[in-house]
Amino acid sequence: MTILAIDQGTTSTRALLVEKSGASKIIKTLEHQQYYPKPGWVEHNPEELIHNIQACLDCSEKYISIGIDNQGESCLAWDTETKQAITPVIVWQDNRTHQTIDRLKLENSQDLVIEKTGLPLDSYFSATKLAWIMKNIPEAQKLQKLGKLRLGTTDAFFLDRLANRFVTDISTASRTSLMNIHTGQWDPELCNLFGVPIEALPEIVPTTGDFGSIISKNRQIPVTASIVDQQAALVGQGCQSAGDVKITFGTGAFALVVTGSSPCHAAEKGLLPTVAWQLKNKKVVYALDGGVYNAGSAINWAQSLGLFKTYNQINQFKKPSAIERDLVFVPALSGLGCPYWDRSAGGVWIGLSLDTQPADLMQSILEGIVFRAVEIINAMGEFVSIKNEISIDGGLSANPYFCQFLAEVLNREVMVKSSTELTAIGTAKLAAGDHIEINWESPLTTRYLPNIKRRQYMEKFTDAIRRSTGWRS
Repeated sequence: MTILAIDQGTTSTRALLVEKSGASKIIKTLEHQQYYPKPGWVEHNPEELIHNIQACLDCSEKYISIGIDNQGESCLAWDTETKQAITPVIVWQDNRTHQTIDRLKLENSQDLVIEKTGLPLDSYFSATKLAWIMKNIPEAQKLQKLGKLRLGTTDAFFLDRLANRFVTDISTASRTSLMNIHTGQWDPELCNLFGVPIEALPEIVPTTGDFGSIISKNRQIPVTASIVDQQAALVGQGCQSAGDVKITFGTGAFALVVTGSSPCHAAEKGLLPTVAWQLKNKKVVYALDGGVYNAGSAINWAQSLGLFKTYNQINQFKKPSAIERDLVFVPALSGLGCPYWDRSAGGVWIGLSLDTQPADLMQSILEGIVFRAVEIINAMGEFVSIKNEISIDGGLSANPYFCQFLAEVLNREVMVKSSTELTAIGTAKLAAGDHIEINWESPLTTRYLPNIKRRQYMEKFTDAIRRSTGWRS
């Protein structure tokens, strides 16, 4: 049984073929353009995403089933009849609705949202983006009056357009601020609060099951799994039991820990109860989530400034750690996510001097991302017993300095599996059910042990965090 996993991410769409044995191979990767029409706005072209998904589907005839993972909180609006998008995709990084968030906080709506969803009021989630569409796009208002409007995250658009199923899986829906985490359904009171018409939203369904069929090279191929990308990576890492943790270091850094059969509210620590997955005819499995807005995006930004040319240059450093030398970077280039949820925070370097070199700056950026990730794991440890081994994936997991420093600040073993496509592997695993054999304990796993303890530097980093907050108006 061969599965095609489509990993539709923030910067690219990738196709991974996974055989019954668990052997996998990337067969196509297509990047898509990022649009920044105004400060704080981030958009994608929905037609470009659809084109890239179809191109990935058409690059092989070997597979018999499809799994798709999606960006999560990115969303748009489209026409029920034509299924043409009437807006760009408003990406999860987009912050155009910050004033709406401020207003809702002043109206004391935060407690209601946290009680029902477990999520803080933040423009990161889909609800205010969808509300912005309703308020600012005349075509959306017109279609709504005619009963022809559809609103949703990108997964619902892909499935409606390509498979003729207007649905979203429960893990993705749990990231919108519109789904009641306790019932697993859209909440009328939340939809009314944000100004999102509930009748325009897709049906919420389990993560695995019948998602319709997509035509590729004159074949009708069933879609059997749909899931948000970070939860797919959790499956791909082999995290199945309470206390299992993974961190994905992609554009941002996202940590998830499995908590079990009931949601764990941890709002006071800025952690988010979320749905990990729900298999067909099974109970919901929950997790706690914590996100850092800038990880790989901070590295890409530094490269664009000319701080380094090739990634080999930042794999090792000759000097002691930057924080030992009082040089600290706070990677709040898009604000601070968990556990602060402060969009007013700004990226900060502290400790610059006349002898600071580009390599020093890069060392501090890598360390800053580590410290932000450790803040999240420390917060999670107050609610669930974290296992000693933590699995990581994403681009930064290929950087030896980063991985070793992470192990030393965590004071835990960090595992990096040989495959860099764990999100897609998790998607394929869900799509195949028990028909794919994944070797979770690959002999090619790289393990980083905490040879030096660096937890004592957390206090210095926390001081730097305090200096970064409240900077932007």
